[in-house]
Amino acid sequence: MRFTCGKDTRVGLGAATAVAALLALTAAPPSTAAARPAPAWHSCVRDAQDTAGQELDKAGARCAEVRVPLDHTRPGGPSLTVAVARIRATDTAHRIGALVVNEGGPADPVIDYLLERRAALGDLAARYDLVGVDPRFAGRNAPIDCRWPTSTYFRGAGEDRAGFDRMTAFQRDLAAKCRRDAAALLPYASTRDAARDLDLVRTALGERKISYLGISYGTYLGEVYTAMFPGRTDRMVLDGVHEPGHLAPWAEYGTEEVNENALRHWAGWAAPRDAAYGLGATADAVLATVDHIRTTAARRPFTVGTYRIDEHVLPVLVYGVLGDDLARGDADIAVMVGTLKRAAETGHAEPDPGLAELLPGLFTGQYAAYGSTQTAYLCADTPGPRDPEVYRRAVERSRAAHPLFGPVLNDITPCPFWPAPRERPTVVANDVPALMVNATGDPRVPYSEALAMHAKWPSSRLITVEDSYRHAVYGLAYGSACVNGAVNAYLADGRLPGADLTCPAARDDVPSTRPVRQVP
Repeated sequence: MRFTCGKDTRVGLGAATAVAALLALTAAPPSTAAARPAPAWHSCVRDAQDTAGQELDKAGARCAEVRVPLDHTRPGGPSLTVAVARIRATDTAHRIGALVVNEGGPADPVIDYLLERRAALGDLAARYDLVGVDPRFAGRNAPIDCRWPTSTYFRGAGEDRAGFDRMTAFQRDLAAKCRRDAAALLPYASTRDAARDLDLVRTALGERKISYLGISYGTYLGEVYTAMFPGRTDRMVLDGVHEPGHLAPWAEYGTEEVNENALRHWAGWAAPRDAAYGLGATADAVLATVDHIRTTAARRPFTVGTYRIDEHVLPVLVYGVLGDDLARGDADIAVMVGTLKRAAETGHAEPDPGLAELLPGLFTGQYAAYGSTQTAYLCADTPGPRDPEVYRRAVERSRAAHPLFGPVLNDITPCPFWPAPRERPTVVANDVPALMVNATGDPRVPYSEALAMHAKWPSSRLITVEDSYRHAVYGLAYGSACVNGAVNAYLADGRLPGADLTCPAARDDVPSTRPVRQVP
């Protein structure tokens, strides 16, 4: 979950059905660009309830499936299909090429959100074939579904050794369910496999090179793609920039401070609004309210609706809502914390709309296929140590200084009990011209990672969004005219800015109109 939380969680096939469907497709995909057939384009509407597909069709999109090997080292073995959507350029006289999007996750769907990216491009959309590729097992593809009783492995370690032991048993059980229900697929869910699929999609589209827009984890996929397939990218935008060397030893490790900074920033927003939310009149008082909720959940768990909030769940709720940094998001957090405060004081509260959306994902298997697939990618890319004691010691080292986030960001995952990855992670040691975007206070991908990746790729340029705690900045959701204008200018003419740029934070729901500033 460090990369992003999933935005769409509709899934279709159960685990046994998915495995059978995938492994039954044994036709060998063509191994050369010349032999690979063009995609069979069709309507994007899957059924009467597919409103995203209906909107895509209205916008002129067409969808297809590109066949790829399950195991890329065995091109004649079992295969699966990867869902693709394309909105063709309408200004064919000035067409630039194909712009491929990845929304992050890992395992976030792309196709159903393609129109949001098209809207951010504005008039420039007419000059690109905008392409969404749902990564294998994600989005419109048959998922890995381990039939978990939760949609995410993410939990806090608790306050003591007994709590950590409970979480170790919990994670071991999740891994066992995946070994039972999806063992045939687990070795083939990795960023390296997704990058190989992406290159086969490029070939199927008939493109010599692709331009690429990667968000959060999508930046890592783009980096891996450039290392595995050098020379096949044109214009690259990386938003919320991962530096591959910082993804180990496990995905969430070491991000306590940036999350605490984001929480304090929110507390500074909530304090002047104490009359509305009743959380405290100073930032310190608001943070004390959050800490009181934390300690109460550990001593005397309470309920919200039908769900029990304890030391393992409470920090996940707080962590999960950070990364917006607009007034509407800050207000949503304040409402949620107010609900938790009432529940901590009285033992029970009814959920507000935000918690009503979040809690089923933690306590039911409503979105278990998404969580299973995301975990498969994470355990392949950032498996972490195999010894549970390494995690316990990390939790204990962090707990004193970071009592809220330390136990959740250092906690054990299912990966120690997962099959060992087939391949080592890709070493990204090349230099690629790219435009990178990152907020200084991003709680999901620390700004330090963007700086490190920028240094690794000297040909790149970095847009820094100052004093912002937003994760993923480009697009209409955040509304920075400064960022959007700089990104779209680069995508239009292919020329990177002459120097790094700095943009101001957007502090409310009104897009910023302050000018871009070049960094000397």
